[in-house]
Amino acid sequence: MTLSLYDLSVPVFTKSLQALSEVLKKAASHAEHKKIDQTVFINARLAPDMFALGRQVQLASDFAKGGAARVAGVDVPSYADTETTFEELQARISKTLDFIGSIPKDKFVGAENRDIVVPMRPEPKTFNALVYLRHGALPNFFFHTTTTYDILRHNGVELGKRDFLGVY
Repeated sequence: MTLSLYDLSVPVFTKSLQALSEVLKKAASHAEHKKIDQTVFINARLAPDMFALGRQVQLASDFAKGGAARVAGVDVPSYADTETTFEELQARISKTLDFIGSIPKDKFVGAENRDIVVPMRPEPKTFNALVYLRHGALPNFFFHTTTTYDILRHNGVELGKRDFLGVY
């Protein structure tokens, strides 16, 4: 069996974004049940110099859509980063899932030999698509999904490993 960069990206991003959506649903339910303003969770962070939960979800979305799009050689959609509620973060995840699900599988054919340009500070960098996916997009995506989970768990939302992993 041969794995394509499609197989290593879109299904992985999809499953984990779906799990992230379920984690956020549990957080919203927890907030409602405990009568905690949801902005407490949306603005929570693990350390003062880390991004808050809302930004963690936005970045997970960015690495999923950007990773899949760049590897496939299609334009990366721009999202406004204005989400401030669980409902808005859910909509962003849904929009991201719709986008990555719309990328034709054949766009990934031969991508392992493709060079891509990634916007980085202070200037854009060129990477081989396989290297970018393995060492850039996927690790960053999982960093931000894990941090989202950790922020919620740290703040009392009852979550476990199965919540993070999702159904497989």
